[in-house]
Amino acid sequence: MLRYLLARLIVVAVALVVTAWIIPDVDITGDVISVLGVAVLFGIVTALLGPILRLLTLPLNVMTLGLFTLVVNAVLLAVVAGLSSHLQVGGFLSTILAALVLSIVAAIVDLVVGRAFFRTKEKSKH
Repeated sequence: MLRYLLARLIVVAVALVVTAWIIPDVDITGDVISVLGVAVLFGIVTALLGPILRLLTLPLNVMTLGLFTLVVNAVLLAVVAGLSSHLQVGGFLSTILAALVLSIVAAIVDLVVGRAFFRTKEKSKH
């Protein structure tokens, strides 16, 4: 369980750094500990507010075939930026673009980290 949480923390931290590197309006200041702190805060905000926002915006998600999820993720990213002094995001469109990039990068990094951290040992047949 702890191994999984650490892996997710690393995935989100790397995704935040790559997103800040790609999107000019997203800026992360501070050292590695600050980035990990922003990743923890992002995880907490996503775990607490994410389900509530997704439930409230369910009709819009259905009408837009799930595209409104990007807006919800952008709102969550903006909330984290508002709570943290180490993360700054630009305007509305750049925050939506950052949420899209963050989701894509997190999925790719999660795939790589998941394979590296959670390999199952194959049992040899006798």
